[in-house]
Amino acid sequence: MGCRNGSSALSLLSLLLLFASAVSLANAKTHYHDFVIQETKVTKLCKTQTVMTVNGQLPGPTLEVNNGDSLVINVVNRAKENVTIHWHGVRQITTAWADGPEFITQCPIRPGGSYTYRFKISGQEGTLWWHAHSSWVRATVYGALVIRPKEGDSYPFPKPKRDSVVLLGEWWNANPLDVIREAMRTGGAPNISDAYTINGQPGNLYNCSSKETVIVPIDSGETNLIRVINSGLNQQLFFTIANHKLTVVGADASYVKPFTTNVLMLGPGQTTDVLIKADQPPARYYIAARAYASAQGAPFDNTTTTAILEYKSAPCPAKGISSKPVMPTLPAYNDTATATAFTTSFRSPKKVEVPTNIDENLFITAGLGINPCPRGAPASSCQAPNRTRFTASMNNMSFVLPSNFSVLQAHHHGVPGVFTTDFPAKPPVAFDYTGNVSRSLWQPTRGTKVYKLKYGAKVQIVLQGTSIFTAENHPIHLHGYDFYILAEGFGNFNPATDTSKFNLVDPPLRNTASLPVNGWAVIRFVADNPGAWIMHCHLDVHIGWGLATVFLVDNGIGEMETLQQPPADLPVC
Repeated sequence: MGCRNGSSALSLLSLLLLFASAVSLANAKTHYHDFVIQETKVTKLCKTQTVMTVNGQLPGPTLEVNNGDSLVINVVNRAKENVTIHWHGVRQITTAWADGPEFITQCPIRPGGSYTYRFKISGQEGTLWWHAHSSWVRATVYGALVIRPKEGDSYPFPKPKRDSVVLLGEWWNANPLDVIREAMRTGGAPNISDAYTINGQPGNLYNCSSKETVIVPIDSGETNLIRVINSGLNQQLFFTIANHKLTVVGADASYVKPFTTNVLMLGPGQTTDVLIKADQPPARYYIAARAYASAQGAPFDNTTTTAILEYKSAPCPAKGISSKPVMPTLPAYNDTATATAFTTSFRSPKKVEVPTNIDENLFITAGLGINPCPRGAPASSCQAPNRTRFTASMNNMSFVLPSNFSVLQAHHHGVPGVFTTDFPAKPPVAFDYTGNVSRSLWQPTRGTKVYKLKYGAKVQIVLQGTSIFTAENHPIHLHGYDFYILAEGFGNFNPATDTSKFNLVDPPLRNTASLPVNGWAVIRFVADNPGAWIMHCHLDVHIGWGLATVFLVDNGIGEMETLQQPPADLPVC
């Protein structure tokens, strides 16, 4: 009798689970969008530039979905330049064809062409974003991707009254593509930006920008959610709001154990979700961001962008009398201590299953370098120091993008000669990575080398910054995966002493890690997503110089572990 009752209970439970699953699937939606890439005249700081945009908007459209939803986005290129779109942080389980990096998972969408990206949001909630992944097109082609809980589910914190997106960007008084082309021609560093922006506007601290300021509304007593995204090209940024505490609750579309801070630091590519309570006297308060500039002696944009947090009940300024918002205090540009205190505060909300019994243990250096000028080349093409050209590398390998096939296409169709699978698992030569590096190690080797991973492999990567030419903080982004950040530190990673610092209980889950200036970070993940996945520095000038590699992950067993077939409209080179 007891066995029959147990069996009935089990059957009932199974039916309930099936019903819940069916309801969840029924509630999931497919969102259709058209992205038209076009050239648009945009005026900022009293200067008009023709730049590439999506649907004529800067930033582009904010996409809003629920966990479990699917997206179908038809991208039409009506501009004069090649373009691809990357859905930054989306896992793309078995849909690597929709990931978007140029010549890695697809050939670019040529002028006059189109491509439809199809993918599902699986197990992610919070804030991600999308951006172009061709040259410096993403300076103006980017937007937010807001992922709310499944219908019927709730946030792991009280539902906020309002929900606002804050996209931090960079602006040049020039076409960004002209800026990078000139740098590539000369071999030197590109011109720094002329302004930072919040939701496309520089704010009123710049010359000729008094009307170019974003207003973020709030009302007394409210607790609001603000989704902060660093969509800038080449600069880590400090972010704060005058007189208000920021409670961090999420990052890179994963929830975190809440902690309170006065200031955020985000590298390009990173997102941070914060709760803010309207507990100050009704007034207007500046939201502000400016550079965290960790590279010693390197030029950077030292301006400050602002928006205004405005209480609905704030008194209107008297006629003819300025009502200047309250200004916050921002950290010094080189305040590595504040940046480090912030990045090391992240924890997962509860105990997690960190991969153990590691199958692939990699040690990857990341940093800059220089190449000697080719014999007979004009001085104008070698304007890095001492008549050289800037370069960058991982494990002394400066990554070169293919041009006739993407890495994924070549892998899937077995096309030889596009890449090799001999990316080194450790530096070819061990040296004092953060010390006085011998000039013989300043020049990397160029090539398209990838690293193969078996499906299901448990991977640990020690990311080691170097002081070759100059040391700085590198935001390292891995496509197709979230990873646990176990620890970070300064100097050379020492397994004998630093392994004891690993957080194997509740490390944060991220898609972009801030590799400390002259330091290291350790990440782990399971290679459970087949495809070709680029790992690169999200400072765009660095990826252009070769600070990247690619992980080629084999198929597993069965349909759920196998890369889908390429779409019929996949662009050809």
